[in-house]
Amino acid sequence: MSRQQNAQFIERTKVPPACLIIEDSTFDQIKMTRMVNQNISGTQIYVATTLREARQTLAKYPISVILLDNHLPDGLGADFAVELAELRIFSHIAVVMVSDWPTPFMWAKAATAGVLHVVNKSEFGQQYVLDAFKHAQKMTKPRLH
Repeated sequence: MSRQQNAQFIERTKVPPACLIIEDSTFDQIKMTRMVNQNISGTQIYVATTLREARQTLAKYPISVILLDNHLPDGLGADFAVELAELRIFSHIAVVMVSDWPTPFMWAKAATAGVLHVVNKSEFGQQYVLDAFKHAQKMTKPRLH
């Protein structure tokens, strides 16, 4: 197989980027979904309203980027980010925490977990989405089942 054929084969078999939005507010889910769709074409978007649903989605699909709220019905997003960072199979996922009220506690947990950005929902925008997907592209690892 020539280099060109090899490159074409790799491009065809490449998994498209996928984003998991973990947010319990329908309004914010729609806002984040629109932001991803407007900036990253071909992205598969999954939405979870709880950490339990997020864990189920992560078990089923290869996720590149997570947009994560901190206050969820079944726990704190900051604790979940630490959990992901400690699990090798998920540690490469780019995480952006998008919260109404970023607290010093949340900032500390996010730093421990290697979260890319902690941003207030009112300030969330294109630059955070683009940066997360750029980071994810560099960090992509094969998923082992």
